[in-house]
Amino acid sequence: MNWFKSGDLLDRAFAVGIILKGLDGVLEVVGGVLLLVVSPSTIDQLSRALTQHELSEDPHDFLATHLLHAAGSLTGSSLQFGAAYLLLHGVVKIVLVAALLRDKLWAYPWMIAFLIVFIVYQIYRMTFAFSIGLLGLTIFDLVVVWLTYREYGKQRAERKTQDSAETRGLNV
Repeated sequence: MNWFKSGDLLDRAFAVGIILKGLDGVLEVVGGVLLLVVSPSTIDQLSRALTQHELSEDPHDFLATHLLHAAGSLTGSSLQFGAAYLLLHGVVKIVLVAALLRDKLWAYPWMIAFLIVFIVYQIYRMTFAFSIGLLGLTIFDLVVVWLTYREYGKQRAERKTQDSAETRGLNV
């Protein structure tokens, strides 16, 4: 990973964005595993304990009420869907980020396609239930797609230059 050593601000932004995506993938895998091993009633009790103080100060606290609603709606199929979604999404992110950090050229278009699919899904979700957090995530994903596309172009150009230099060296 040579983005931190030498590169401009956008190279560093790409590296930071990709690393954040990788950390997000790890958190999604942990969340998916927790959904599989922790009972819905335990999740509900934990969310009530975590939000009790905040709701005593402000009964309409946005984050706390949404957390309680989400925890209370975890049942059977929605729990399984949530766990599968988090696990799949997280594992794919981790694999793609690891490949990008190792400069694997194949990973760039896959990361772009993967993020675009989820951007479309996020926009679709916002048409039903707008969320500032989801909007922020969508904007972040759009920036990461652009930075990944930019870096992919640079990597392809570098490889082409290296290949032609090797070819010239063999012909001499």
